[in-house]
Amino acid sequence: MAALKEKRTCGQRCEDFGHFVWNSDEGKLMGRTPEKWVYISLYYVAFYAVMTSLFSLAIWTLMYTLDPYTPDYQDRLTSPGVMVWPDTYGEEVIEITYNTSDKASWMKMTKILNEFLEPYNDTKQLECHNYNCTKGKYFLQKHFLGPHHTKYSCPFLQSMLGPCSGFEDPTFGYNCSMPCVIIKMNRIINYLPTNRTDVAPYVNCTVLEGEGNVAKMEYFPENGNMDPSYFPYYGRLAQPSYVNPLVAVRFSLVGGKHAKIQCRVVSEKISYENYHDPYEGKVIFYLKALK
Repeated sequence: MAALKEKRTCGQRCEDFGHFVWNSDEGKLMGRTPEKWVYISLYYVAFYAVMTSLFSLAIWTLMYTLDPYTPDYQDRLTSPGVMVWPDTYGEEVIEITYNTSDKASWMKMTKILNEFLEPYNDTKQLECHNYNCTKGKYFLQKHFLGPHHTKYSCPFLQSMLGPCSGFEDPTFGYNCSMPCVIIKMNRIINYLPTNRTDVAPYVNCTVLEGEGNVAKMEYFPENGNMDPSYFPYYGRLAQPSYVNPLVAVRFSLVGGKHAKIQCRVVSEKISYENYHDPYEGKVIFYLKALK
């Protein structure tokens, strides 16, 4: 019968480990001579240097082929989305509800609109833009003729929103039953909303529910037009001072003073019937004034 292996003490185990770390009889460090450790170290240094170089080359090649001004893939952005301000979103819908008798309620709406319109301030826009755009025509730019290798962009002044600019009425109509909402179309690089410049895209709002509660709708600028001179958009790097054209809509609420409204940007190249994207080409919101 084979003899049982003798159980080694803790001291003997430590001694064996120390002998493994440095074997003075054979001159080995952790099982290898210093010469072999040098060869192994040089091998891994060379290996990781080559791997790092290949990775860096791959990243450099990728970045070299990318255009910093235009995304390579825009196949999913065939039609722009549309948004509305005040952007008081509920769980699933946009609900613009305020109380004309509660100053804190309607002041909340005016604060949202004032913050949103801050970049459109007339003074700021005129300081940032010193180029006179030709209205009614696309502002096509092949070259970077603006300062610091940029392209020019057309100013959109807050005052162009007329009674909904906040200048004539700082409350934007929310202290009564004539509230203003602002419609904005999202940006798509190099996008032209129409094939012709003589027909500008425009905003059209319809009452889906509560038609008898809306006596009148007014659009600012006139006819709710988005002038073609604001298109195309060339990207944030190319046009750092660009701002979206806006359309303000003022509603005159009567009766029950609540309605479900759809506002869409009308143009031949803007679709609005995408079931999977409810904000493509249009926005639906609820507008309600309480007493």
